[in-house]
This record gives sequence, C-alpha cells and structure tokens, in this order.
Amino acid sequence: MRIGVLALQGAFIEHEQMLDRMGVESFEIRQLRDFNQPIDGLIVPGGESTTLRKLLRDTGLLSPIREAIVEGLPVFGTCAGMILLARRIEQEEGTGLATMDIEVRRNAYGRQLGSFYTEAPFIGIEQPVPMTFIRAPYIVSVGDGVDVLARVDGNIVAARQGRQLVTSFHPELNESEAIHRLFLSL
Repeated sequence: MRIGVLALQGAFIEHEQMLDRMGVESFEIRQLRDFNQPIDGLIVPGGESTTLRKLLRDTGLLSPIREAIVEGLPVFGTCAGMILLARRIEQEEGTGLATMDIEVRRNAYGRQLGSFYTEAPFIGIEQPVPMTFIRAPYIVSVGDGVDVLARVDGNIVAARQGRQLVTSFHPELNESEAIHRLFLSL
C-alpha cells in the first residue's frame, strides 16, 4: 500500500511519521509528477487552507486530485484538509477540492490560544479517541450520504462520505493509530 501525503504546507511530516510507525509506505506530493505515480490513498494535512488552496492551483494539482477523489481514490483530510474537501465553507465563496457534501466553519474554536486536547467517542473505534484541536474548524452541516463519526461539545468533528474521511482535529499529533487505521481500511 502506498499513501500519498500532500506536502505543500502544513503538518505533512507528522502523517508520514505515523504511517512509517504503522509500516505503511508513503511519499510526498509537491508537484503534478509526484501525484502521477501509483497511489492507494491520499492524506490532505492540516495547515493553512487558503495557502494550500492557492498552492494546489499554482502547481496544477487541484483538478487532478479532485478528479481522482471523485473517481474513488480514498482521501483523509485533517483540519485544513477537511476545509479543502468541503463543498461549502461558511460565509465564503471559494472552495478547494469540494468533493465532500459538508459545510465547515473555519477557525471555529478560535485562534491559536483556543487550541485544546480532549478524548471523545468515535463511531467504529472501541475506545475514546485522543483529539488535538489547533485553530480547528468544525462541520456545521452534512448532506445525504455523510456519516457523522464524532462530536465534541455537540459540534461535528469527524465525518465520512464513501471513501472520504475528515477530522477537525490532528490525529497525527497523538500516539493512537486508530484514525489512520480507519482511513487505511477505506
């Protein structure tokens, strides 16, 4: 299994380290030629969603990645990655990849000082999942076919639609492999 990790900006190294601990091969995607190789899944990491969206356009990766996801490539978006995968961003016109039928609220938990850690139940995982939130978004609404997987304080922080998985939090910053294992099962 080969997992591509979008490495334009953000927390991509932590995802690579998690996959390495799990014995899963990964490679960085920085240019179109990186994406045009055998790939079994894609991780879109946290970072700054506006910057990531611009870099996806500038590198010519936006359309090919969107098409691959629509055609069934499994994808896992964390934090900014969730924003990029959302079809709608509250109070904004632009979107990124726009492949998942969710609406998100950017920086819903405030600025950097509003970052926090908690543990919460997650559908499909037996034990509560450690969750690190950093300037995190959350999902304000989901469309048909989207399964809500976790909530914190009543807010949707994880969801799945087909072979797309998103989290508001950063599972790559904790020791638990549970969320990455769920993604690999897609």
